[in-house]
Amino acid sequence: MNKAEKTRQFIVEKTAPVFNEKGYVGTSLNDMTNATGLTKGSIYGNFANKDEVALAAFDHNLKQVTTIIQQEMSKHNTCREKLMVYVQVYSNFQKHPFPEGGCPLLNTATEADDTHAALRQRAADGIQRWKNAITTLLEKGIQLGEFRKDVPVEQTALSMIATIEGCIMMTKLTGKTHYQKAIMRTVEKLIDDL
Repeated sequence: MNKAEKTRQFIVEKTAPVFNEKGYVGTSLNDMTNATGLTKGSIYGNFANKDEVALAAFDHNLKQVTTIIQQEMSKHNTCREKLMVYVQVYSNFQKHPFPEGGCPLLNTATEADDTHAALRQRAADGIQRWKNAITTLLEKGIQLGEFRKDVPVEQTALSMIATIEGCIMMTKLTGKTHYQKAIMRTVEKLIDDL
């Protein structure tokens, strides 16, 4: 990396938690300069505007989550075990280096659905990639005889994602961790019943 690339990466790493916790609208230029220790000129000398920083921060946060999932899945062999990684990680995301503020997909989707078209699209693309990853595991599991042949692949993938994201939202909103445990048991049962 050259100096400019290192500076851009530094700005992204330092502002990503702020955007994930405060959202696009809630994150000010002061927040970005406070997080980085850089001046407005330094930030905007490396990024065209706040939108560009926010998009890079979202990508950074989502990559953190994706990396955690991939690393945990690499420890398992069967498709069922790999699907259970979602239960393990999202049941105990405090034990993993999740982005500060929680799930960037949920945070961005709820804020940007009406306020920021580009961020909304990034979150939608992230959900689509997640659905595709689960669908691929389900299809492989069916081929290998791990799952029933009549498993509704897309419906199952979407149900898993919706339940996990709903779990995060309800737990975060209420502060009731027993909700998290109960809801994630539902995801576990969904996988067990495949």
